[in-house]
Amino acid sequence: MRLRFFIALTCGLRMAQGLRLMKRAFCILLAWILAILSFPALVGAEPEKSVIQIFTFSSAPSWDAPWRFEPVRRGSGSGFVLKGKRIMTNAHVVSWARQILVRRYQDPRPFLARVLYIGHDCDLAILSVDDESFFDGLEPLEIGELPKVRSTVVTYGYPAGGEQISYTRGVVSRIEVQNYVHPGNRSLLACQTDAAINPGNSGGPVIQNDLVVGVAFQGTHALENTGFFIPPPILKHFLKDIEDGKYDGFPYLGVRLAPLLNPAHRRALKLAADGKGARVDGFLGVPSSEKVLREDDVILQIGDYEVGGDGTIVYQGNRLHLTAAVHDAQHGDTIKLRVWRRGAETNVLLQVFAFDGDRARGNQYDRLPRYYIYGGLVFTPLSLDYLKTFGSRWSDAANVELVYELLFKQFESPETARAEPVVMANLLADPVNASFAVKGRVLVDKINGKRIERLEDVISAIETCTNAQHVLEFMPHGTLECLDRAAAEKANARILQTYGVPKDRRL
Repeated sequence: MRLRFFIALTCGLRMAQGLRLMKRAFCILLAWILAILSFPALVGAEPEKSVIQIFTFSSAPSWDAPWRFEPVRRGSGSGFVLKGKRIMTNAHVVSWARQILVRRYQDPRPFLARVLYIGHDCDLAILSVDDESFFDGLEPLEIGELPKVRSTVVTYGYPAGGEQISYTRGVVSRIEVQNYVHPGNRSLLACQTDAAINPGNSGGPVIQNDLVVGVAFQGTHALENTGFFIPPPILKHFLKDIEDGKYDGFPYLGVRLAPLLNPAHRRALKLAADGKGARVDGFLGVPSSEKVLREDDVILQIGDYEVGGDGTIVYQGNRLHLTAAVHDAQHGDTIKLRVWRRGAETNVLLQVFAFDGDRARGNQYDRLPRYYIYGGLVFTPLSLDYLKTFGSRWSDAANVELVYELLFKQFESPETARAEPVVMANLLADPVNASFAVKGRVLVDKINGKRIERLEDVISAIETCTNAQHVLEFMPHGTLECLDRAAAEKANARILQTYGVPKDRRL
């Protein structure tokens, strides 16, 4: 009896185990069938097929010899396909490009491309391809939302000029308003990641859940395993901006803000001790802000965001500088500010605009440098690009007066600052100027007694002179030089021909 019971129990257990094994096998088979059925859709959604390799041949102007161009340089970058048969990439990938070639994923054929729109302030560009068959079979990528800190992203691109696409996985480690290296004098929202971003990755998409959550654009030598990408709020702003057929740029608030964390300072301004509000300490040349705001105004709220005592707001769960709220607006939009002024709250409306009045203090693109040559003296506006011709340590190598005039004087002594400081960049050697002790790289103060505010003043002072000698004064020591007017006018054509200069000016 016990033996029969044991045999029956054993058989029952084996049958149950068999059923479980059959059920597991059925589930595995079903999963494989579903995967096979959905395989074409998965293939069509592979982001790498929409990632584009970009090759450029670029030549930038020489800022200390502004009629010349630097040798053509070959560069590479990445991009990705958007709706409308367009490619998004970084502005710095295609800046000063003479030719742009693009290649598809695992396709060796090069196609000619050109720039449709470019935003140097946000380091983004849109390309079109001359042969629209380039886009056949390519699925445009969709732009997602700002990723969360600590979430995982994958960077796609062609780093270091490699022929095969590269994938690097990393974590979003920080979100903040940060300086964009390409313009040099603009700070916008950026995401930091430990995914490797190397030269050639620039312009490639950063993907999360099959959506673009960023465009890889810069790294830093000061930090290891750190790269940065441009997040969706900036990408969407750029795409909305160009919907009218032109790019205007990101609004620039143009004010210096001072924190208000000192309790005694808050009491002096009759502010509540709630840690809110940042004080307007000065202005940076933006007319619309200067008309609406006042020095010592305390900005309590900008748009829908309350402002902290350190000048920050909480933006999608991240504490950022308040300019992130300004960058949500488009060129010409009006934003509402709640301001503490002279002991009372008031609401003001501020119309915000893109601003290029500080163009010379950043890296310049698209416009060739202005210059004027007379008697072998090369005059050009003072700019950051010009200062960088002194070398990688230009801030030490350049004349202190030049650095101060360009970067600081407007804010410290606005009443004596020049609208467009001019330098004598170079001296094209000729008998007419052989006795000149000043050989170039100096700030022009006066010519024939006329203070030089901009390049046109140089031309006017020289061309309206009736004296036998031109008198030139240079800073910082008031050095004087003279140039024989008749001899210089006679020598101009010879000097231009000798040095291969096509024209005596570009304005």
